[in-house]
Amino acid sequence: MSEQKALLLETVNGPFVVSTVPILKPGPDQLSIKVVAAALNPVDWKVQAWDILIKEYPAILGSDIAGDVEEVGEGVAGFSKGDKVFCQGYFVSEMGGFQQHALIPADIVGKIPPNVDYAQASTIPLGFNTAAIGLLRAQPEGAGLNPTFDPNVNFSGQPALVVGGSTSVGQFAIQLFKLLGYSTVIAYASARHADYLKSLGATHVIDRGEVPVGSLAEAAKKIANAPIKIAYNAVGDNDSRAACIDAIVEGGQVADVSPEAKDPGNGKRVISIIGTSHHPPHREFGRILWKTLPRLVQEGTIVPNRVEKIPNGLAGIDEGLQKLKANKVSGVKLVAFPQETA
Repeated sequence: MSEQKALLLETVNGPFVVSTVPILKPGPDQLSIKVVAAALNPVDWKVQAWDILIKEYPAILGSDIAGDVEEVGEGVAGFSKGDKVFCQGYFVSEMGGFQQHALIPADIVGKIPPNVDYAQASTIPLGFNTAAIGLLRAQPEGAGLNPTFDPNVNFSGQPALVVGGSTSVGQFAIQLFKLLGYSTVIAYASARHADYLKSLGATHVIDRGEVPVGSLAEAAKKIANAPIKIAYNAVGDNDSRAACIDAIVEGGQVADVSPEAKDPGNGKRVISIIGTSHHPPHREFGRILWKTLPRLVQEGTIVPNRVEKIPNGLAGIDEGLQKLKANKVSGVKLVAFPQETA
């Protein structure tokens, strides 16, 4: 059996170690993907630190994948060896991105359009899925704004709020609000990202260095000049959630990236997002998403995150995750290149 390099989380709370594991053959309805680029996410260090989401060790993590189709499983149509693709990894080792070959169900894989490279494509899957599931997915799992990606859906004249606008997820939430036609898209982020976030679709950026989170709701309401019915909390902590809840009107919704998020019980709805197309309740929505996403990227409607490349292949990932854990990454996505592993 052929072998490959992989980054293993060997034990609960243990270190990441580059090791050798077999290259698995794709099963029915799966693609084997040669992983060219793998983006890093905060969930990766949280799995290591908090022992969440993983059921078996050693584990291979990595939720953002871009690469080439290496082998096509039985029953798969529409893909051929050599196709450039991007997709979301999952929390079982054969589907993790932190290895040189991964197996992914073909129905939630997209072809990379020619206007983006592997690194850029790898920044999209987890962040976009998390934003889209929270905002577009039908209720109760999402806010139900556009479950079918219908291009005729439009929220012109309405305001929306994104807290954590410069995060990967926040950037995609801003772009989705623009796609949905919201007239006022208010982002809460550092002022140094203001111009970039406006290029993505934010109409206003509230500087978190000037306006404390406790005063955010009041500031957002003044800008909105209309009832705010929807907010996206890409930060996920209690203070940012409270600000979102305060900003929206009764009957409004907050999509929140925290698994701890709960309804406040005051006529306002809080959606705790499970941001993956692999999650069984999201699978049908995921199929629609992955059929639509490549076109949105090719049109420039959805723009990848800005990339910061990590050297040394899989061996460089641990240092990158420590930077994420220490909040030393802002406005960019760290991307590793597994094939460059020594």
